Amino acid sequence: MEQQFSLAYLSVINTPPPEMTYMAARAGYDFVSLRPINMGLPNEPDFSLASNKTLLRDTKRALRETGLEVLDIELARVADGIDPMTYEPEFEIAAELGVRHVLSSIWSDDRSYSIEQFAKICDLAKQYNLTVELEYVPIASISNLADTLDILDAAQKDNAGLMIDIHHFHRAQDTIADLSKVPKELFRFVHLCDAPGEIPTDHDELVRIIREGRSYVGEGGIDVAGVINSIPTVPYSIELPNKEQADLLGYEEFARRCLVKAKEYFKKNPRSNQEINMR
Repeated sequence: MEQQFSLAYLSVINTPPPEMTYMAARAGYDFVSLRPINMGLPNEPDFSLASNKTLLRDTKRALRETGLEVLDIELARVADGIDPMTYEPEFEIAAELGVRHVLSSIWSDDRSYSIEQFAKICDLAKQYNLTVELEYVPIASISNLADTLDILDAAQKDNAGLMIDIHHFHRAQDTIADLSKVPKELFRFVHLCDAPGEIPTDHDELVRIIREGRSYVGEGGIDVAGVINSIPTVPYSIELPNKEQADLLGYEEFARRCLVKAKEYFKKNPRSNQEINMR
């Protein structure tokens, strides 16, 4: 499979879907990754495509004019007090737009509840031919590879998969050896970025890097090539929030540079020639 890249929402946070789509196309991306599911964060804009018909119309036009596809939408969280059925309107629109995947993560400490709710999200998504990719996050309840695989194994949903964010993988201190043992059919896309090799011990600094301090691929301290070579060739969604660089360059030039740096890194560090067989 030829390398394909998507522009992830956090890289150009607060950019409306139509503008983000045009930006991604001009920068040379193959896909765009949108966030129509509002997370209720302070000052977060609401980019719901299901409730804003003008925004949906303009997004459809942008996709049609650019020829880009939406790789995934986010974020269908499992959290206490959130009914998975509230995601259905956005899932329905996602299917209408030809979206492939839904990103999910778990923010509840109740394992049984989390498994039950994640399974409901998968069942709902399946009605719209969507897969659900479970991502672990250092500041969430499910924060490492082993616990994520435990949820996937317990839920037993054939449209559920594993989404590795290279920053989160490193911060969790997961190993390439463990990643290499994961069934290859679980992978459908990856969040691509880099970050300083030293793992912060201060929580606020950890959060800052997650949200606004990641590095261009190849300019941090993470073994990006090791991660990439341990999984099949899948689309790479560049989630690389860096406020300093975005403020300096503007979002569009920053997005373009993220892609250029990623492609330069892959050229210098080609994937292993050894065929990764599907298990």
